[in-house]
Amino acid sequence: MTKYYTLLLALLVLSCAKNDQPTVTTLHQNWEFKSAKDTIWNSATVPGNVYSDLLAHDKIPDPFVGSNELNVQWVPTHDWEYKTTFTLDEKTLKTSNIELTFEGLDTYADIYLNDSLLGKTNNAFRTWTFDIKPFAKKDNAMYIRFFKTSIHEEKEAGKLDYVLPPGPRVFTRKAQFQYGWDWGPIVNTSGIWKPIKITSWNDVKLDDVFFKQESLTDSLASISVEYTITANKDEENASFEVKNKEFTHTVEFPVYKGTHTYATRIRIQNPKRWWTFNLGEPHLYTFETTLKQGNDTKGQQNVKVGLRTIELIRDKDSLGETFFFKLNGVPVFMKGANYIPQHSMQNKVTDAHYEKLLNDTKNANMNMLRVWGGGIYENDIFYELCDEKGILVWQDFMFACAMYPGDKAFLENVQQEAIDQVKRLRKHASLALWCGNNENNEAWHRWGWQTDKTEAQKKQIWDDYIKVFNRILPETVAKYNPSIDYWESSPSYGRGNPKFQFEGDAHDWGVWHDALPFERFEEKVPRFMSEFGFQSFPSYEAIRAFTGEDSISINHDSYITHQKHPRGFNLIREYMARDYPVPTSGDDYVYMSQLTQAKGMTMGMEAERRAMPYCMGSLYWQLNDCWPVVSWSSIDFMGNWKALHYKAKKSFEDVLISSIVENDTINTYIVSDKLQALEGDFTLTFLDFNGKSILSKKQKLTIPANTSQLVVKTALPDINEKPENYVMKAVFDYASSSSSSSVSVSTSSSLFYVSRPKDLKLPEENISTKVNNTNKGFSIEVSAKTLQKDVFLYTKAKGHFSDNFFDVLPNQTVTITFTTNAENIDDLAFKTLNNIKNNSALAY
Repeated sequence: MTKYYTLLLALLVLSCAKNDQPTVTTLHQNWEFKSAKDTIWNSATVPGNVYSDLLAHDKIPDPFVGSNELNVQWVPTHDWEYKTTFTLDEKTLKTSNIELTFEGLDTYADIYLNDSLLGKTNNAFRTWTFDIKPFAKKDNAMYIRFFKTSIHEEKEAGKLDYVLPPGPRVFTRKAQFQYGWDWGPIVNTSGIWKPIKITSWNDVKLDDVFFKQESLTDSLASISVEYTITANKDEENASFEVKNKEFTHTVEFPVYKGTHTYATRIRIQNPKRWWTFNLGEPHLYTFETTLKQGNDTKGQQNVKVGLRTIELIRDKDSLGETFFFKLNGVPVFMKGANYIPQHSMQNKVTDAHYEKLLNDTKNANMNMLRVWGGGIYENDIFYELCDEKGILVWQDFMFACAMYPGDKAFLENVQQEAIDQVKRLRKHASLALWCGNNENNEAWHRWGWQTDKTEAQKKQIWDDYIKVFNRILPETVAKYNPSIDYWESSPSYGRGNPKFQFEGDAHDWGVWHDALPFERFEEKVPRFMSEFGFQSFPSYEAIRAFTGEDSISINHDSYITHQKHPRGFNLIREYMARDYPVPTSGDDYVYMSQLTQAKGMTMGMEAERRAMPYCMGSLYWQLNDCWPVVSWSSIDFMGNWKALHYKAKKSFEDVLISSIVENDTINTYIVSDKLQALEGDFTLTFLDFNGKSILSKKQKLTIPANTSQLVVKTALPDINEKPENYVMKAVFDYASSSSSSSVSVSTSSSLFYVSRPKDLKLPEENISTKVNNTNKGFSIEVSAKTLQKDVFLYTKAKGHFSDNFFDVLPNQTVTITFTTNAENIDDLAFKTLNNIKNNSALAY
């Protein structure tokens, strides 16, 4: 009977408990917009921006097509107005608190609710929250006026007796690339670019939960769970619960009026660590957190936590100073690229775009992306996917290639921006580094920006730099995210300073900007290469998209805007002529430009990997595009892999065979990122282009963990054949020498040519393809009796080839899959270097 009454009492208590969590609704409906100069309102999309809204109503031509970019430059010369109406129900109106939160307004805006000015905004990277309880009623009208950025920029510039390089954008806290870059259009957006939310709540609200890792060993993880609460008054009987599938932890505490952060500690026995995908499992713990007041639930948040240590190691040595990352105490070579915004109109980027691009990153064996400082602090989903996929993030603050002001208002604005973003992103296991800016330090000291300044002006500009990048930003990181290192500016030194090769991270643009040969990458290897690049044309699909023509041209009028580098075309051709035949037809030229880019860039990647542990990072410029354009990207705007991405995938394999000719000797290395030693058989075979073996070597090898090893030297005279007539095939069949009882055998291989591609005596084209249907598309068998160099498969059907720009050895069949929803690929075609090189109509 006692048990019966106890159960009855428990049920009675539960029946009295209520869910009193905040109610959150988005305010994305019924929006309209117009120019402040117009009288007619048109429907608007929120989140969005004025360009996408104008485009939806055919009020501007597509700025990505032809030279239309030039015809839409009037847009940022107008002020823009947005308005909506919305209804609040009686329950919401009766709550004690009603807040309106703008996660992103671009940029200078006045916000009115029911004809009352709520506030003004001046930073696209900040979150703006307003108490609307005094203004809210059942039927509400909201109006936002966005002011053209030039008003503020001209006003602030007028206060100075000098010009801050490079120009007006430095005064406005928004995505800097919107003002134009050497790969991006001038699309200076305005509008509501992130979600708007109305949050209603009563006495207590759970604002944020942060799992702060205090210590981590193989046997124990200690975590301080910090939870931030806002309350209208003091409350005595609050509790906070942390729960996962292994335990439940509850703490009771008093809540104090106002906004305060409280903490409790949890411990995890024998914790599983988070690793990059190539070294282990990117394990994430899922915790349910609940705030209660008495029996009433006041807030709940589910949090995913990755346990790991990440350190930037900068130690003086005999050559300079190291620059590498230790993940869980292990030095890790960082393989990856620089990431820019995926679209000039951010609202066009969907979750599917993020998923695809980060899958493409992982599938190319990249373990790090650098979020470049001229773009945006990315949406939450970007970092969540990096957490899940095991990809580290180097995070720049959003300052790039400029000197910024240092007045009180600007500094306060930057301070709050940094707090907002650090607190938002610190929870992610993928976060590896906070970096103050992109190239600002380098630009000031070596780009000639000081030449027209007085000594007093130079001192003022540099003092303002120090305020932002040596005080505000590092102090914010130290306060809110102390477990992550801060790096003032990338690079430490540019190519103009000899130290770039020996200290810190490097941006080496000797290739491209200085037109130095690709061999530069092999001769000047830095400690960590955080930028290097070379341009190519995008896919045929992207070219058709912006030219509006089916044929592939490299001289179309649209290139006036779709090649942003003033010497771009000349440099592509100059480098192409050094290594490849120069075609006359447009489609062949596009193909050859991609091969040229891939050749040079992979020379750099492999030189940097061969140099480990001296060099411990290779992040090329750039991963992706924000519009269809001739650029440095390895994936074009349409999502197509260029030759660079396919070949980077091979150059970034965890076990890489890489060769280089030095002093008439082929030096062959095996580079291993594996955390266990490798043992196996290594074979070198020199073949002529008909498949005849010229020379063969075989040996047993043991490759220590996480090393680069020179494993064999082959003197060129010993090969007894002219270099233009053979290819070297290297194969390493290996097993891990760990204590595990299950051993799997793996194979790494590579092909190496001594001669430049244009000098190879390639046989006439002799290739066949066979296409078969599969559940997800098609399989394509490619075979040849003689060597076929850089086979490129293409079709107008949208999809993805599992490999491309690959070589086919004599009497070999290579099977490629094409993943697509298309019902057929009747237009499947291919190009090979053999065919183009042997075409007598080409201009050499």
